Amino acid sequence: MRELNAEPLTPEAFAPFGDVIDTRIADCFPINAGRTRRYHDLATVETLGEDARTLISIFVSQPVALPLELDFLERHPLGSQAFMPLHEECFVIVVAPPGEVIDPAQVRAFVTDGRQGVNYRAGTWHAIQSVLEREGEFLVVDRGGEGHNCDEHPLEVRVNLAQRPSL
Repeated sequence: MRELNAEPLTPEAFAPFGDVIDTRIADCFPINAGRTRRYHDLATVETLGEDARTLISIFVSQPVALPLELDFLERHPLGSQAFMPLHEECFVIVVAPPGEVIDPAQVRAFVTDGRQGVNYRAGTWHAIQSVLEREGEFLVVDRGGEGHNCDEHPLEVRVNLAQRPSL
């Protein structure tokens, strides 16, 4: 079984897998007569294949126990998938680079601080939603349409947190 310690989520460390969505590090500009800050173009939405469309959903996830034990990762080869917590939920992210097989040595684990979201690039292997401490609600942007867009690959992984994220 691959053992991982989840590291703090940063844009640089997560870049091989997708985008970190975080208004604290993004540029913005005023709209609506100066009453609103628009944090523009925070992630690249990918919808590949014929008749693809972008979906916006809300996921409600139950908390996981630590250490987090996984027996598979999944990927969406035809589109990206973004998760943004709606109530400052911290969550664990387990990812591996795109490809037909997963190299266990390339699997990484991250933990958010509750204000960060992620956008997995098309084909990036990732764990299922793993919210910590309490039920979590997430705004999810991903691909809908024809075609097979979910593969699973068996992989045993155990993830620990060196320290709890601070909000």
